Amino acid sequence: MNNPYSLSNVTKEYLNAFHCILDDMIKGMTEAELTDSISHNFIAQMIPHHRAAIEMSRNILSYTTNIPLQNIAEGIIQEQTKSIENMLDIKECCSQKINSERDVYLYQRRVDRIMEAMFRAMENARTNNNVNGDFMREMIPHHKGAIEMSENALQYEICPELKPILYAIISSQRKGIMEMERLLMQGI
Repeated sequence: MNNPYSLSNVTKEYLNAFHCILDDMIKGMTEAELTDSISHNFIAQMIPHHRAAIEMSRNILSYTTNIPLQNIAEGIIQEQTKSIENMLDIKECCSQKINSERDVYLYQRRVDRIMEAMFRAMENARTNNNVNGDFMREMIPHHKGAIEMSENALQYEICPELKPILYAIISSQRKGIMEMERLLMQGI
């Protein structure tokens, strides 16, 4: 946490909840049960990632009065809840799509690097007494991680049912990043 001055009690409460969510996400993603199926592994690691975004959004909704940010957070909750449902619906059949040991190794090596960079960026996001900005500076690297993980999975043989979910993640997360970057530039 990088804060050059004292934080308000409200900001501290917001950040404490965020760090608990982040810790749970890191644990869920790094301790996910991995197999010889890239499709399975993507789903197993993306579900805790999405759950964290939902909880982060609920957290900011408890503090913000900014309507555009409320709309972003509510959109994240809706989109990522649906994405989790879609992944759970196909998880069993997708887990049967087996990949070579080499491909699983290369895929997971890249995922591990993406996760490490994402965790570090979220943990070290600049904080101040503007929880709106804090949320966006935490969520942007979270979204970028989802995009990179999805693009990585698309480089390998995966079950066809997973592909539209990956494209939806990439599209929605890019849109979300653009919206949040625009709000940050406006000083929100």
